[in-house]
Amino acid sequence: MLKLFSWILVIAGVFILAFSGYQMWSSSSEENERLSEAHAMLSEENQSSKEIAKEEMLDLEYKTGDTIGLLYIPKLEREIPIVEGTDEEELAQGVGHYYDTGLPGQNKQILLSGHRDTVFRNFDQLEDGDEFHVNMEYGTYIYQIRDHEIVPEDNTTVIDPSRKDEYLTVSTCYPFSMVGSAPDRYVLYAYPQ
Repeated sequence: MLKLFSWILVIAGVFILAFSGYQMWSSSSEENERLSEAHAMLSEENQSSKEIAKEEMLDLEYKTGDTIGLLYIPKLEREIPIVEGTDEEELAQGVGHYYDTGLPGQNKQILLSGHRDTVFRNFDQLEDGDEFHVNMEYGTYIYQIRDHEIVPEDNTTVIDPSRKDEYLTVSTCYPFSMVGSAPDRYVLYAYPQ
């Protein structure tokens, strides 16, 4: 009986490892596909073929699931596609843009969220003074980190779409080294350069 139980545990362990490996591969593959879309959208050839005024671009509305830009984090040398929406499907493909917040250049709060174990790996290395570069179809916007806080996961006070000054809020799960669902959120506040 003990031998059978041991075999069941080994088989269950192999299954869990295989499933986890598949999920990581799938997420990485989807992120790379979105990254290619973002690079194509931001290419010089694509930019020069557009005759849309910057003011019109700022009024754009994206649909959930659209690739809308690229987040570059110089300190981490990391490019991450920005996807409209913050549901699990979008977060598996890149950084999610919270639909109810603004876009760069609109003088509103911009909220981006991502998973700590995929797109925001090594996020704990960021500190005040580091930058986020947000590349959109209509331009590149640079934000400098000035503050951060740790809040409970159900704390929605970090979202303030009514503000009339532009700043970038970037959030991820916390603690960084925890396995499984994390109880808190690590929130960085960055302001235009």
